[in-house]
Amino acid sequence: MRKKEKPPYHVGQNVGWMIHWAWKERKSIIFLCIVSAVCGTVLNLVKLLIAPGILEKLEKSAPLPELLTVIALFSLLLIVFSALNMYLPINALYPKVDLRVKILNQVNWKTDVTSFPNTEDPNVLKKLEKAQEITSGNSQASEAIWNTLTDLLKNLLGFLFYLLLLSSLEPILALVSLVAACVAYFAGKRIHEWGFRHRDEESAYLKQMNEVLKKSSLRVLGKDVRIFGMIPWLEEVYLRAQKAYHSFISRRERIYFWADAIDAALAFLRNGVAYLYLIGMALGGGLSAAEFLLYFSAAGGFAEWVTGILTTFSTLRTQSLDLCSIREYLDLPEPFLFENGTPVPMRQGIPCEIKLDQVSFRYPGTEKDILHKVNLTIHPGEKLAIVGLNGAGKTTLVKLICGLYDPTEGSVLFNGTDVRTLNRREYYHLFSAVFQQFSVLETTVAENVAQSTRFDAKRIDACLEQAGLLEKIRELPDGPSTHVGKTVFEDGVDFSGGEMQRLMLARALYRNSPIIVLDEPTAALDPIAENELYLKYSDLTAGHTSVYISHRLASTRFCDRILLLADQGIAEEGTHEELMRQNGRYAELYALQSRYYGKEKPVSDKDTFPGRRDLCED
Repeated sequence: MRKKEKPPYHVGQNVGWMIHWAWKERKSIIFLCIVSAVCGTVLNLVKLLIAPGILEKLEKSAPLPELLTVIALFSLLLIVFSALNMYLPINALYPKVDLRVKILNQVNWKTDVTSFPNTEDPNVLKKLEKAQEITSGNSQASEAIWNTLTDLLKNLLGFLFYLLLLSSLEPILALVSLVAACVAYFAGKRIHEWGFRHRDEESAYLKQMNEVLKKSSLRVLGKDVRIFGMIPWLEEVYLRAQKAYHSFISRRERIYFWADAIDAALAFLRNGVAYLYLIGMALGGGLSAAEFLLYFSAAGGFAEWVTGILTTFSTLRTQSLDLCSIREYLDLPEPFLFENGTPVPMRQGIPCEIKLDQVSFRYPGTEKDILHKVNLTIHPGEKLAIVGLNGAGKTTLVKLICGLYDPTEGSVLFNGTDVRTLNRREYYHLFSAVFQQFSVLETTVAENVAQSTRFDAKRIDACLEQAGLLEKIRELPDGPSTHVGKTVFEDGVDFSGGEMQRLMLARALYRNSPIIVLDEPTAALDPIAENELYLKYSDLTAGHTSVYISHRLASTRFCDRILLLADQGIAEEGTHEELMRQNGRYAELYALQSRYYGKEKPVSDKDTFPGRRDLCED
């Protein structure tokens, strides 16, 4: 039997959390909700009293001026409170939207600053997706809860007034209504918790549909969609997910139907008892016409207040469950230390030695180590190359060095201090990196290089020149002020894969951190551009410690030391010449790769690809 999943926060805690947010950011929301609830209750009370009040005056043959005064007073109250009932919700709209956006910004901020392993954890990504969904629109819980709280307060105020009114006539009427209300509430509570227990299932179906829609609309996939005729397949995948989602919704609504059925049956019981009692008293002469009309309306209205409380509280519970998703994400534990970590010395020219001491690493949910008992010291100013076949652990090793991962066993030390104890954000400032996967904002070239709206234009040009991209940028109409990409700005420019890698290299150089990490930085470059980068590598990394990752062995000859990763660790280590003399795996792989670069006509090949043959020959 499946164990019932208990929400991590109850309704009161989530309401308190939202009130705390509003008190800190938008106090007017609380005031407007309270005033709206009071005005809504008063308006309903005026509507309840107007007919009995006028009828009472008629029964007593009140003078015409007195009757007209009563009618005018009720009319004035109706106009005033109807106007307030329309004005206050409109006035509260912007503060509620603003508060929701602030919560969404907090969710996005958490995503930007959370520990890197959280960004790869499927469970965390599900929580993120749900948190973003709950803050994405006016009807979502992070905004709509204020309407629910207003309605709940209004219903409670009306319920109390009508309860006192009915109790003054016959307490048994109020008792019957209260018992029926409690039964309906607890029945509805158990039924609506089904939605919380199955929220991940619903999210999975929506994710599948959204993924197909998102991928089919990406410009970069336009060629694949057309060449491979993918439209029928995409439609089939989407419709399959949509069918499963509709099946889920039907199942949920069938379950929720019982909550509505129970409420309807109990409402019939409440109303039946009240109406029979009042009719009996009226026939027996115990009530005047005005009193009968008042209590008859109150009995029906009382049922509406009770139903309103049940409905709004049920809605509040559902919204509370949604708010749990936001809070679960925002309260995610951080495996890394940030502000409470040891400060990292950031002064210019500080030596940076990184040591891996018996480091092992395996990915969560797996049993096999990617790296096992690795020992490595990267000396200040050293140019280190890491090579190996795909899957050997090159990128994983770099992420350990950069502090994006913590080792499963062993320690990564920075100048003798365990990286686990350091302020991780400050530690990241030690690195400039070009990773295999990268993204740019569709803003200007200069801002993408500087990653800021404020930058040194001369340094931007210098870094673009070092990366071999300045000539291309100067040919553009707006130079470094040209926008990257065409999705946001019509005058933007799409760069080739190789040009994007050069742009990322310029970004790394502009950061000017003491350690430069280049993970397959030439994968998208043509042979000539790749060779130019090799020849300039010493100048690019002068005064920096550098780590260069590649599966092309010929590209690492300019480094001080080369590590060959294989079999969960460092299989061979040394300079290019030393490794070739060992005649081991490195020499074997180098000879194998050289066959693809060595040519039968060396003169014409060197003319076509200058420097390429030198890189491949021993």
